[in-house]
Amino acid sequence: MAIVDVVMPKMGESIMEATVLKWHKQPGDTVKMDETLLDIATDKVDSEVPSTAAGVVTEILYKENDVVPVGSPIARIETSGAGASVPAPAAAAPAPAPVAAPVAAAPVSAAPAAAAPAAGTRFYSPLVLNIAGTEGIGMAELEKIPGTGNEGRVTKKDILNYVANRGAAAPVAAAPAPVAAAPAPAVPVAAAPAAAAPSVNPTGNVEIIEMDRMRKLIADHMVRSKATSPHVTSFTEADVTNIVKWRDKNKSSFEKKYGEKITFTPIFFEAIVKCIRKYPTINCSLDGYNIILKKDINIGMATALPSGNLIVPVIKNAETKNLLGLAKDVNSLANAARNNKLKADDTQGGTFTVTNVGTFGSLMGTPIINQPQVAIMALGAIKKRPMVLETKDGDVIAIRHMMYLSLSYDHRIVDGSVGASFLTAVANELEAFDPSRDI
Repeated sequence: MAIVDVVMPKMGESIMEATVLKWHKQPGDTVKMDETLLDIATDKVDSEVPSTAAGVVTEILYKENDVVPVGSPIARIETSGAGASVPAPAAAAPAPAPVAAPVAAAPVSAAPAAAAPAAGTRFYSPLVLNIAGTEGIGMAELEKIPGTGNEGRVTKKDILNYVANRGAAAPVAAAPAPVAAAPAPAVPVAAAPAAAAPSVNPTGNVEIIEMDRMRKLIADHMVRSKATSPHVTSFTEADVTNIVKWRDKNKSSFEKKYGEKITFTPIFFEAIVKCIRKYPTINCSLDGYNIILKKDINIGMATALPSGNLIVPVIKNAETKNLLGLAKDVNSLANAARNNKLKADDTQGGTFTVTNVGTFGSLMGTPIINQPQVAIMALGAIKKRPMVLETKDGDVIAIRHMMYLSLSYDHRIVDGSVGASFLTAVANELEAFDPSRDI
């Protein structure tokens, strides 16, 4: 007999930990090679973890909802083979100790005085350190934050909650000095906490539904984005009649020739990529007062899931792809998202995001920036409208296919002139589409 350790797989270049969602096998259960052993979740996607060996599950080292570092043993399987793999348990023997530690440490960590001794040895994920750096939280302050993760580690949720409470508590801490000198300022200070954390007492015929894990992540991400970036939104409209006619004429032949359906999305992406090249500050992020210009154009496309949640898979290096390449990526990523088959890497590295609110009938939208990007575009529904056209024989009224475009951008780096100019350039590019273009 041999014992094989199953370790937490690396789900992406920047992902250092994952949460155990559900175990499909329990100790004593038989498992086949590549059979799903458990479900895990990162900040981006949910994934199934297959068994790396066939045999009997002898031990599960982490419970559901535990946060596990990448590379850590999470389960042990007894196989029918013997020999070289037998020493594996000895090499991994120290692993169970950290698992047992949180049980004993949890009550101690509840006492603030006991948090300091363990703080110096506590591990912080890159995500937590990045948030701490963005919010100006030093290591000394970080070590005082109570952690709910494994071994008292600070999770993303812990630090975001701390940041939210820290912002609300700051005025209270500063209030005592002014209160002694002038009681008047104490009134708004006392009112602030009540506004920050309103108490909801539902009455009548109601149903209370707890957010699922993904919706909680989306909620935290949206609140943090609005707190980070001063949002400005510009609007324009585009006559996409040539695009509609070209697609109607060529969609059947395109699919027969390439085996891919051609939607409006890759056509729009092609125009957006061309305009990003003209306005590179749209494709950047901020690090303090440093502007990080991204040379690669990685387009994130907001995709609705059957659950009603939203995920943003990314088309990498969109500037290197033609219309067929963009169509293939759009179709494959959309299908993977709807079938919960996205990999962690599929949702990372985006530099600019597009959301198609027109899919659900909306004429326009004011989207929230997908941090740490600085801009996001919303595409409205395509509608037929009577429009005035200028011809060499004078103005005429014609029925045209029109669409509203909107761009939300971070006013710290993208000024109104740049944001509006970029948006107008995209509209002009769409209107200039060649209706006689070959497929």
